Formats: sequence, structure tokens, C-alpha cells
Amino acid sequence: MEFFDLYDADRVPLHKTAVRGGGIPENCYHIVIHIAIFNSRGEMLIQKRQKNKANWPDLWDLSVGGTVSAGERSAEGAERELHEELGIDLPLRGMRPYLTIHYDTGFDDIYVLTHDIEISGLKLQKEEVQAARWAPQAEIEALLDAEQFVPYRKELIRLLFALRSGRGTCRKEH
Repeated sequence: MEFFDLYDADRVPLHKTAVRGGGIPENCYHIVIHIAIFNSRGEMLIQKRQKNKANWPDLWDLSVGGTVSAGERSAEGAERELHEELGIDLPLRGMRPYLTIHYDTGFDDIYVLTHDIEISGLKLQKEEVQAARWAPQAEIEALLDAEQFVPYRKELIRLLFALRSGRGTCRKEH
């Protein structure tokens, strides 16, 4: 059984946990993470979810995603998920997410990284991930249109590609 911490609407810890898959009590929230890894060519590393996954089986997804476990902070959960799903060890502790999106039962912390990774060097978690590859924005949008990608909003994908060059809501002017 996997446990995760519960928070109030202001993201204050409630010092309570819930079991993954067991539902979330009313007025309680949990944290999930996503990581979008880009290479120096501006492509995103995407992974194909296993066929037996409960949610969005056999679809392409962002580089990494998962629930933050009980006792972990967001960046620690991101670091763990990155290692578990792809076999990548990158220090993320102390890093803040580029964005947090609120949804009905939680907070989705999204990290954006630039790192050139060799696909052949990945150690895919067989229970979660069946494949990984680099893809440009247009290809990801085409996969969305073809319903072969987790149904994120296209605007989110576009925002992630825009954020790969730096944080914040404004472009950097020179």
C-alpha cells in the first residue's frame, strides 16, 4: 500500500495520510508531480504508459509523473519518480516547481528541466513505462489530436515548451 499526505486548500499539511486508490476525504488535497525534460534541441522527453495502467493506459505522457508519497516534499517525490520511472538521478531537492496547477483533489507541481539524456541509457520501470523518446512540440500536439497522448490541454504543452527557456510570466528582454 502506498500512502500520501493530505493538505488543506492553502497547502498546509493536515498531518493525515490517505491510501493511494482509496479516495480523498472532502476538503483534503494531495500533491502529484510532473516533470517535463527538454534537450538542447528543444525536444521533450516523452514516455509511453504501460497498457495495464488504470489511468490513460498505452498513451504517451510527459517525461515523468506520479504521486508524492507520505513524508516527502514535492521535489523529493519528483526526484524519486524520475529515478523509478526512467532510472535518471538528478538532484531536484531545493528546486521549486515551475508551476502548480490546482485540480479537484490536489496540486499538480510541474518541473521543467533541460538535460541531454541518451534514450539508450534509460532504465524504464517495466510496471509503468513501455517506451521513451524525444519529441518536438508539433509531434506532441499531433499525438494529442490523434488521442495517443494523455489528454492534457494543448495550451499546457505550449506553455511547457515556452517555459523551457526560463521561469516567470514575462519574456526576458535584452
